[in-house]
Amino acid sequence: MRCPSCEHEDSKVIDSRSAEDGMAIRRRRECLECGHRFTTYERLGERPVIVIKSDGSSEAFDREKLMRGLLIACAKRPVTHEQMDLLITDIETTLRLSSSGEVGSKDLGEMVLARLAHIDDVAYIRFASVYKDFKSVEEFSQALADV
Repeated sequence: MRCPSCEHEDSKVIDSRSAEDGMAIRRRRECLECGHRFTTYERLGERPVIVIKSDGSSEAFDREKLMRGLLIACAKRPVTHEQMDLLITDIETTLRLSSSGEVGSKDLGEMVLARLAHIDDVAYIRFASVYKDFKSVEEFSQALADV
């Protein structure tokens, strides 16, 4: 594993533990050259989940992209990073267990909203306002009424 600080290729594992409900292994490493400590995650190599976007194009499911959207929606809210990580892991597991290996971006957004509704109402509305692309106050009001 290459050190993110000095790019030396040798490091030693200091600590390993299960992560993401047993779906990954979290490893703390130390660079043998500069002593910098960093974290890596090891996940089972599976076929990628493909997200079909509204314009018909497709891309691989990206945990980090979804996490960025959740971080924005949950900013200054009592939602922990762990809760967001578990939400993404739950969605990713559901998608990997599906037989098709593909999901529409609309369906993915609905999956996120369904889980956010149980975590935080404000984060739900923030995510919905971007995901559903509200064009009017009435659409926003309707989403509030649905919560």
